[in-house]
Amino acid sequence: MTSSQTVTPDIPKDPAVRPIVSLDHVEKVYPNGSKALAGVNLAVNPGDFLFVTGPSGSGKSTLLKLLYGYERPTSGKILVADEPIADLRGDRLARMRRRIGVVFQDYKLIPKRTVAENVAFVLWAQGFTRKEIHRRLWPTLKMVGLQAKAHCFPDELSGGEQQRVSIARAVVNTPPLLLADEPTGNLDADNSLQVIKILKKLNSIGITVLVTTHDEQLVRISNHPVVQLKQGRLHQLRR
Repeated sequence: MTSSQTVTPDIPKDPAVRPIVSLDHVEKVYPNGSKALAGVNLAVNPGDFLFVTGPSGSGKSTLLKLLYGYERPTSGKILVADEPIADLRGDRLARMRRRIGVVFQDYKLIPKRTVAENVAFVLWAQGFTRKEIHRRLWPTLKMVGLQAKAHCFPDELSGGEQQRVSIARAVVNTPPLLLADEPTGNLDADNSLQVIKILKKLNSIGITVLVTTHDEQLVRISNHPVVQLKQGRLHQLRR
């Protein structure tokens, strides 16, 4: 597949369905001349579950950073929920980011906050009432199997448990789009499967999920579309 083609992991039968993520000839070149993405085209529809694979340094993390507005493309157009995210600033960018859940490989938990406080912090920062925070918090902790750990601190948890806290925090405000950057990269096989099961569960209730990974075994046992980034270019591996 050449870089001029658009990868569409799941082409909708209804032409009225608009992609929740759209990249049109996107390039990302860093100041040192390193090209992370080279003419990437991608369309992801609402409700899709997509794996993005590739070796370290292939551009996977850069792709996700562009999608949640942490970085901006050198050229090309990116739409997230029909919004040109690279053009958003200030409050408009903050509002858009509330519609995107992000799961990081290194968890990014607040060390001196409990599990419940880490997850609730997102809602508190967005101005949710105490009642609404409570209403959302406990079902989310139950979904990731951490009710019993609600009052534990991050250093009292295993790596798999910390990653599940990260997932809960990313989805507690029910975003339509979830980006997971190497969510199993630091986990053993059993914990990796647990994390993928949770992501599948989220996808089953309508959340669009994009997962970057270099774990080929995990991808093989999951029946979801796969694209590969290689030297900054995107290739379809499995529809």
